[in-house]
Amino acid sequence: MAAAAFHQAIWTPQSHGNLKILGRSQEIGNGSMKLILKKGFKVELGLLKRECYHSSTRNCGAIQASISQSSVVDPVLSPSNKNTNEARKKSNEAALILIRHGESLWNEKNLFTGCVDVPLTKKGVEEAIEAGKRISNIPVDMIYTSALIRAQMTAMLAMTQHRRKKVPIIIHNESEQARAWSQIFSEDTKKQSIPVVAAWQLNERMYGELQGLNKQETADRYGKEQVHEWRRSYDIPPPNGESLEMCAERAVAYFKDQIEPQLLSGKNVMIAAHGNSLRSIIMYLDKLTSQEVISLELSTGLPMLYIFKEGKFIRRGSPVGPTEAGVYAYTRNLALYRQKLDEMLH
Repeated sequence: MAAAAFHQAIWTPQSHGNLKILGRSQEIGNGSMKLILKKGFKVELGLLKRECYHSSTRNCGAIQASISQSSVVDPVLSPSNKNTNEARKKSNEAALILIRHGESLWNEKNLFTGCVDVPLTKKGVEEAIEAGKRISNIPVDMIYTSALIRAQMTAMLAMTQHRRKKVPIIIHNESEQARAWSQIFSEDTKKQSIPVVAAWQLNERMYGELQGLNKQETADRYGKEQVHEWRRSYDIPPPNGESLEMCAERAVAYFKDQIEPQLLSGKNVMIAAHGNSLRSIIMYLDKLTSQEVISLELSTGLPMLYIFKEGKFIRRGSPVGPTEAGVYAYTRNLALYRQKLDEMLH
């Protein structure tokens, strides 16, 4: 239950309609905590275990929260008697950050990677650090990554640059022993941590029999047009692999089921994933057609910022560097957060 203590709510949650649920959900206890914020803010937290299924069973943890009023400051001790239900009716906003992982060792070798678990190159590490600098002043409450190490490395390295210096901690829910062994017993430590959920649904598109093959040699063997069709079409998969459409089915379903509720509750979320899983999510966010999404390209290590407000996603492009002012002008809440952060740090 200790994982439930990680979250720090920043803004007010919103009410929302029914969401499609993938797999089955099961409450695993009444573990909860309360955080008291300045000026009468109170947060109540609980842990929810969601079991997500694909070709094999994987367990994905998620944290749900309710907050009684909006706030852009970190929790401190203060009395509060506000009603949580009243706050849910208020309209507010949350930030969504998308980061495609930095260059991997197989990117460097021009090999089809797909779901093969390959780490970052030195350049990829540098790209992840640069991405972290770009988002260093944007509050982050929850992090989602794929189950692959290159995405997880990108998330961890990016957070080393964040000004709040909170520690990203991967949530292990796969067994009772994993939950018990990963408990944290310091409330102060929990408050300075950010929960990280790793999910296979956010993995790169599975490239089937192309995985591990050199891209140029594959084009020479099968023809450029055939390889281009496998790589860039929406609904034609490579041999024994996934099409972009198939990747989108799992990635978007997971986003709606697990991540969108976090944004609805007012949490700021970062997703570190892959070109095709993120293209799929952006297709959903920007309401792109199947023809529009196949021409969408994402740069490695370059974060994209969305603002979730009144049930809509507003794309704000890539945040600028930490010394520039542009990123803070996107929303009033981000500007207020920066001001409070500066006051606390100085």
